Amino acid sequence: MCDGSGKCCNQLEAEAIHNNEQLLGFDLRSKDITWREYITPLQPRAAPVYLQRQFQLISNYREPIGSHNRREVLVCHDMMGNYLEDRHYHSSKKYDDYRFYHWSGIDYFCYFSHSYISIPPCGWINAAHKHGVKVLGTFITEGGNTKLLHEVLQSREMVNNVVTAMVKLCKHFGFEGWFVNVECKVNADAMENLYFFVERLRTVIQEQVDYGVVFWYDSIIDTGELAWQNEINAKNVRFFKSTGTMLINYTWNDKSLETTLNTCAQEQMHKQHAFFGIDVFGRGQTAKFQSKQTLARIVKHRFSTGIFAPGWTYETLQTFGFNIKQPLGDDAVNTSFLLRNEKFWWTLWEHFATHPYSRLPFYTDFCLGSGKQTYSCGLVKDEADVKENCFFNLSRQSVQPSVPLYQLAERYYDDAFNGGSCLRIVQFDQSFRLFATDFQLNRGGLVCAYAFKLKPENGNLDLIIRFCAANNARDCYLFLGDYYDTTNLQRGRCYMSPFKPQYNVHLNNAMETSKIPKDMAFPDFATNGWHVRYYVAYFNGSVQIKDIGVLYRKDENATDSAYLGAVYLNEFESNTYAPYIPTDSNAAHIEVYGGDLLN
Repeated sequence: MCDGSGKCCNQLEAEAIHNNEQLLGFDLRSKDITWREYITPLQPRAAPVYLQRQFQLISNYREPIGSHNRREVLVCHDMMGNYLEDRHYHSSKKYDDYRFYHWSGIDYFCYFSHSYISIPPCGWINAAHKHGVKVLGTFITEGGNTKLLHEVLQSREMVNNVVTAMVKLCKHFGFEGWFVNVECKVNADAMENLYFFVERLRTVIQEQVDYGVVFWYDSIIDTGELAWQNEINAKNVRFFKSTGTMLINYTWNDKSLETTLNTCAQEQMHKQHAFFGIDVFGRGQTAKFQSKQTLARIVKHRFSTGIFAPGWTYETLQTFGFNIKQPLGDDAVNTSFLLRNEKFWWTLWEHFATHPYSRLPFYTDFCLGSGKQTYSCGLVKDEADVKENCFFNLSRQSVQPSVPLYQLAERYYDDAFNGGSCLRIVQFDQSFRLFATDFQLNRGGLVCAYAFKLKPENGNLDLIIRFCAANNARDCYLFLGDYYDTTNLQRGRCYMSPFKPQYNVHLNNAMETSKIPKDMAFPDFATNGWHVRYYVAYFNGSVQIKDIGVLYRKDENATDSAYLGAVYLNEFESNTYAPYIPTDSNAAHIEVYGGDLLN
């Protein structure tokens, strides 16, 4: 791994390719780096569900998704030319820089710049892959680099060489495909080679790159003229058929939706592969904080969506007098961006499909990939120089909540358990969803831990787990709080107290994570005010965990809120460990029958 030396980090810096000589010669600083050592593999995902307007609630409402109603979302990240501080492997100390973290609702992430070929920086690849999101680079010809496309199209041999080079880039850097944006006139006699280029690129990408995909941008038409159609019609449908996926320019109207619908039916193409664009800056459509209105029109026809330039939530802070270019970041910028960003995605979420988390063990410390300090188990790792400890590194982003937490919880940067930030709970006396999940427990045992900070005089905090028996859809709930060393079972509910610390020796490696050490579960152990609670439960059969939420019961005289720093879940073989765990340990023995919980 990179040891921090200048040479290694310079080689790991992301860069664009500016000409065909550089492309075909694989002339890059990182050409000799074993890039897979620095890239998180694309993680598998569970089937998505529609949560509709109930997305923030711990609720059993889930609309199943099939071929008849599946819609996807592409996010095209185009911000101030890109290749800013995010291009570095270790990125920067500018902790307030733009972050994307609503991964559960999107399917593809495109890194876009106006250079000939944009290779996504590893921080973006790692953050996306950790959440199962496919990443695209960009091939663009416009303005002064139009001659590069003419060089590509001069012969089938040249096309094959360029395709081979582009596939090599995907495999070397670990991303899934390309967004092809031809915004220049193409000579009529070169059109067949252009079709061959996109068809060949798609074929080889899908053959040689895991989960490979190619997007075409609605730009030129069958005559080679640059004429955005804002729809799919007879003039550009061949490009759609060649790549299988198209982003439609954002100045479409309702007639464009109908025309595209008819074209897809005539050509027997999946309409879900037509992505209607929304430029968040508002070019051509109602957008910005009103983007939901435009998205609703797309959804009505069951097309997919391309969100272009979501960095609007960050860039436009400048219009309100914020300085977003301070090299060490700024608290006001960070706070304002996070609030605007959360609100923006919250307005759209009812129309998105949410991908539940499905793999155990599950761990998150909510880190967004940036911080003013780096924390480990509640302590600052190095307090020598506060400003020098600031970091922005999307490779360090942790698993993020499944839904926007607007007006429920805020990202808090002045404290953390691990990483650079935590959640400060602002909604009280009403539970809300953190994670939509699809965890299948077949081994009978569940261990859960969470790190929190809350003074007793400020109230009480519960983590809530919604589950059901594998053969029964009725909800049951575990309330993981502090119930005075008792386990209280009621119809569909179990109120659990933390596992008694004197029995922590029984929580062996299969039932804990080093990131939340079990030693911290002792009542007299607190690190900078942070505490950890462990919970153990046994079930009489297979169960499915469907949600993880939180409930903060705030005291009427509270002077502060509750903070959530980390969450951990895992399963274990109950038959192996249950006989050795004392009956007074607060481990809960749960039998599930038709929605009832019985001791």
